[in-house]
Amino acid sequence: MHNELLDVVDTDDVVTAQQPRAEIHANGLRHRAVHIMVFNDREQLFLQKRSMKKDLNKGLWDTSAAGHVDAGESYASCAPRELQEELGISVDNLEPLFKLEPCPELGMEFIQVYRCRHNGPFNLAAEEIDEDCWLELAIVDKRVAGNDPTLTLTFKIIWHQFRNSTN
Repeated sequence: MHNELLDVVDTDDVVTAQQPRAEIHANGLRHRAVHIMVFNDREQLFLQKRSMKKDLNKGLWDTSAAGHVDAGESYASCAPRELQEELGISVDNLEPLFKLEPCPELGMEFIQVYRCRHNGPFNLAAEEIDEDCWLELAIVDKRVAGNDPTLTLTFKIIWHQFRNSTN
């Protein structure tokens, strides 16, 4: 899991090499990830609390599902895979929203952000997720605005971008 092969990319998100995940993170190389925000019919956002077994951001609340784009994989094929692996769901309404540029705060990841609608139930990956919750968007806004330390920095950056692009 921690040594899966990922694409290394240049500043234009063009693949230049493949390396193990651990080496990419240790050397601060640009690579790719997806984050998916799942909303229900009550306009609540599903958040997951990352497992304490994770190597990064353990025990912090994050987007509904997220993961690295594997070597040779596209963003578009990675997002449904991550939904299946982490939440045990398949959706027909996966919508690409925006792509964030890599920076140290984002772990040098190009992040393609998606959203979808699903009301559950979910079959959560126990090795990835310790807790879950549905939150009203006003509560998410308040927690992000207050720089809640129990949220991942990546989620806070994604949420700011999401709210700026939808207002």
